[in-house]
Amino acid sequence: MAKHLSSKNKFQNFKKQLGESVKSGDITAISTGRTAKERSRSFSELLRQFLKIVGKNRTNIFWALGFVTLGSTIGLIPAAATKVVFDNILGDQKLPDSITSIFPSLASKTTLLSVIAIGTVTLALISLAFSVRARWIATRTTKRIQVDIRRKAFMHAASLPLHRVHQLRSGGAASLVREDAGAIGELVFGLCYNPWRAIIQLVGILLILLFVDWRLLLFSVVLFPIVFFTHRTWISRIRPLWRSIRGTRQHCDAMVTESFGGARVVRSFSRQRTEASNWIRSNHLLVRKELLAWWLSRGIDIAWSVLIPIATAALLWFGGWQVLHDRTLIASGELTASQAITAGDLVMFLTYLTMLMGPLATLAESATQLQNSLAALDRVLDLFEEPTEQEEHSGGKIVSLNTTSGAIRFENVSFSYPGSDTKVLHDISFEAKKGKTIALVGPSGSGKTTLCNLVAAFYTCTSGTIQLDTIPLNEIDLNSYRSLLGIVEQDIFLFEGTIASNIAYGKRGATKAQIQQAAEQAAAHDFISEFKDQYQTEIGERGVKLSGGQRQRIAIARALLADPRILILDEATSNLDTESERLIQTSLSTLLKNRTSFVIAHRLSTIRDADQILVLDKGIIIESGTHNELMDRSERYHDMVLLQTHPQT
Repeated sequence: MAKHLSSKNKFQNFKKQLGESVKSGDITAISTGRTAKERSRSFSELLRQFLKIVGKNRTNIFWALGFVTLGSTIGLIPAAATKVVFDNILGDQKLPDSITSIFPSLASKTTLLSVIAIGTVTLALISLAFSVRARWIATRTTKRIQVDIRRKAFMHAASLPLHRVHQLRSGGAASLVREDAGAIGELVFGLCYNPWRAIIQLVGILLILLFVDWRLLLFSVVLFPIVFFTHRTWISRIRPLWRSIRGTRQHCDAMVTESFGGARVVRSFSRQRTEASNWIRSNHLLVRKELLAWWLSRGIDIAWSVLIPIATAALLWFGGWQVLHDRTLIASGELTASQAITAGDLVMFLTYLTMLMGPLATLAESATQLQNSLAALDRVLDLFEEPTEQEEHSGGKIVSLNTTSGAIRFENVSFSYPGSDTKVLHDISFEAKKGKTIALVGPSGSGKTTLCNLVAAFYTCTSGTIQLDTIPLNEIDLNSYRSLLGIVEQDIFLFEGTIASNIAYGKRGATKAQIQQAAEQAAAHDFISEFKDQYQTEIGERGVKLSGGQRQRIAIARALLADPRILILDEATSNLDTESERLIQTSLSTLLKNRTSFVIAHRLSTIRDADQILVLDKGIIIESGTHNELMDRSERYHDMVLLQTHPQT
């Protein structure tokens, strides 16, 4: 058995790759399955794609930015009152005559203090009202974008070619659609709302500080380049790390879905501990990556926690020294009082300087969180760039029950699964005429199910042509073609819901009478009637509350109700007991009548009446004919029948 790397070793390898990718400038080189050219999506490109996604919601974003501009601007005013409190109320300075001449009552310090208190509360409430309104609009817009992008991601993922859907895995697809697509909506805050609010506050505070004293402002802006370069050093690692984290989360989600979906197999082999161990190992790797992301994200915070106290202390010393120095100059007559820095100026400056750190922190935090959302956007864009099944299938000709007979023709068809050079089918040629039944027999792995998958257009043949009547399948619209199909597989898939909803899945608007008639034809009505809620009985996820035979009869009823022109039965009666199979065979005879049908069966007794039997082996048709013809001239088919009818001979 191959030895699994521990989460610690995997994490060490990951950190090494991350470091190398940062040094090379290819910041997303750790993205699995992408070439260097595909990894070069820049910030400007991501921004352009986001604006395209926003679309009709731009007006709402502009309204949100307008309200937050008003709220942030008004919110800056109350701090200016600290100068008045220290200079005009606690100090000896008087208000300018231009103010007291209009408002004489303000000459009283008590009245002035009351006005400042009331004004501060009033402005704060007005600012809050604008800010709450802005955040509500932004939040509502975020949810609208999330709903829209999740819908598009779900539709696109569901429209991918079947082999890509299998590669995504169900849990991984859920993670991509739910988490990654949802994170794109957060860009409204991370890319628009929070940075804009911070910029408005930052510009407003800098203008106020410039008005107070340009020397103090110059001293304080020395912090900016230090913060910028510190942040830039850390941020280069964040986005590829978050992309990798999201990929690991997707893998963990897929493991959970797979383990619980196969719970019967896991328990039957007592592999609960093994499955748990595998998941824990992946989860440990995820946690290690998340802790690394936390440290990288907090790196700038740690730097600021050191820089801000130092800068504040330095400014306090410089400003205090400047106040004392100016007082000395005033006393000597070298400086007038109006030109000097007052204690109120210094307190107001320090107040705004403290407020300045808020928008700077917001910008830094937004930049860090932005990388997480951009990584999600990057992954969703990867999904959107993958061609859908319809795009790969260039045909656009519409077919319907009224325009086609249902005849299928294979001409020299060969097939290899995507990503593999091994041929599964070799030069397959045959014709299934209108309303005829074609049976496929052969050992496991001979290509029977693959051939039916080509009939269903789940895959495109590697070479050769498949025709519906005389029209190549690649010229026909997929959705219209599949509306002609009915499929019953050995591995039955039922949806969580009622029995009635599952039977009616292939026919919208089916009546109760039609549903019951289909169930009766499939020999399912009797056991359905035994349930308390009958056709409204909830069957659980994948129909876990039903037996295997019951699930199969529901699937047959579903196909009967859909009334298809082309029918595919892949071991449709394999899970039925002898009595149920006998009952259904009569219904199947009715179902197969006047329909082009492909039947895979290991029980050769069930396909004796087929119009043509194809015997496959290793992807090649080695014999074809009716049952009687093959019994006379095919040793292989004769031996297969003999083995089932007389297993001990």
